[in-house]
Amino acid sequence: MRGDLHCHTKLSDGSMGIDDLIVLAKKREVDTIAITDLDCLAGTTRAKLIGERHGINVIQGVELSSYDSESEREVHILSYLNDSPDRLEGLCHRNLAARKRAAQYMMLKAAQRYPITPDLVLKCAQGSTNVYPVHIMAALVESGMTTELYGELYNELFNSRSSKNIIVRPKLPDPVEIIEAIHEAGGIAVLARACSFSGTNVIERLAENGLDGLEIWHPGCDDGTSKELMDYAEGKNMITVGGSVFKGRYNEQCVTIGTYITPEDKFNDFMNYKAKNRRQHKAKVAVGEK
Repeated sequence: MRGDLHCHTKLSDGSMGIDDLIVLAKKREVDTIAITDLDCLAGTTRAKLIGERHGINVIQGVELSSYDSESEREVHILSYLNDSPDRLEGLCHRNLAARKRAAQYMMLKAAQRYPITPDLVLKCAQGSTNVYPVHIMAALVESGMTTELYGELYNELFNSRSSKNIIVRPKLPDPVEIIEAIHEAGGIAVLARACSFSGTNVIERLAENGLDGLEIWHPGCDDGTSKELMDYAEGKNMITVGGSVFKGRYNEQCVTIGTYITPEDKFNDFMNYKAKNRRQHKAKVAVGEK
């Protein structure tokens, strides 16, 4: 079983449609994928149906945005296997609205500095539920200002350490609020790109507030950090998953579906996690009743 549990489509900040994404998974001999568009559940049902036609198991998911004021960083929580995904729709809507407001300011800032227009950026974002930095960069590529999506110009505009950055932070909920919302929807909450938080207290703080797992196999994570986080997760009875963070031509690194996967034994733990928790809860209740 090869499971890539982190893929984006053009509904958010990816470039491929659902159909092409699933065909690519089949070509890559990846049995299971999770489509985890950013703050967007719109493609879930359709992806499941298309996956069935191609013999690909599509796991329902979404990547939810939050902001941790203590570390002053965006924190993304992957939500999987929600019993009631509709309960997350309001949260997704609020996050998308916040991102849209921030994106409008960033588009105007970019248009003041370079010969692009907000209309061109919107054309580059066609099909997406929002405008992301990569769409602004796509407009700059279209206008001949750069040939790279993630090069020197990207770092100038979207690196917080750059004195010339145009970043406008959307107002996002606290990550603990996201975890609580996922649990209320009957889902599993996993910290996306957990390796990027190694050396901080973000992981420990979220683990204390009900985080179910860590994404530890992903682009930019070395083997040593993955091992450290796997040991930590096992000590906390948390699950571990892996995914390519696939975004098509908007990939930040050269990866494709299945480049990073969840090992079979960890995938089985992931799929059995909710049932295991229910059994443990029933056992605790039974002991309490006695």
